[in-house]
Amino acid sequence: MVLLIRHGQTPTTGQVLPGQTPGLHLSDKGEEQAREVAQRLAEVPITAVYSSPMERAQETAAPTVSAHGLELTVEPGLIECDFGEWTGRKLTELNALEEWKAVQKTPSTFRFPGGESFVEMQDRMVEAIGNIAQQHPGEIVAAFSHADTIKAAVAHFVGTPLDSFQRIFIDTASISAVEFTGKSSGVSSHMLLTNSRTGSLGYLRDKLPKAPQP
Repeated sequence: MVLLIRHGQTPTTGQVLPGQTPGLHLSDKGEEQAREVAQRLAEVPITAVYSSPMERAQETAAPTVSAHGLELTVEPGLIECDFGEWTGRKLTELNALEEWKAVQKTPSTFRFPGGESFVEMQDRMVEAIGNIAQQHPGEIVAAFSHADTIKAAVAHFVGTPLDSFQRIFIDTASISAVEFTGKSSGVSSHMLLTNSRTGSLGYLRDKLPKAPQP
């Protein structure tokens, strides 16, 4: 099982497209959210923690890494979308562009100028999650990433067309979970929860395979 966790709030959340620009850190609220994530996962037997290379994702992961006595593994496939020439631009400016309609209504046809397409973003995110799951069969692992990347992954795992993925909401510091079952020759996946913001997730322990009786 892979837990998909969006990073906590930053000073620019909801205002600009930070993309892959380095140096963006959590706000005080984001740091509080990171601690809350760790508390929610305190009773979950997490065996590994992965993160996007971006600071805001790694900082959100830090309390969970510490609480479970693990080391953080940086996974490039979990990185935020490459927004190309739109990186760092204000959302109020982008909303006025004609191209923004495609971003919202037909993202499967859109490529950010000088950056990634939504299809490429979804493909590498899904591949990264699948690779992580293969490395940890029968285990629960955490993967800290970003809103659009998680939305695209959730759309894939629930079978929603990419053109509908903007209808999926992924809040800061929210937790979604995708379960993988079967063997490498026939692995299936399904979402257990999406955009969970409150409450302990200790019940996920019951989803782990039962040890064979002696």
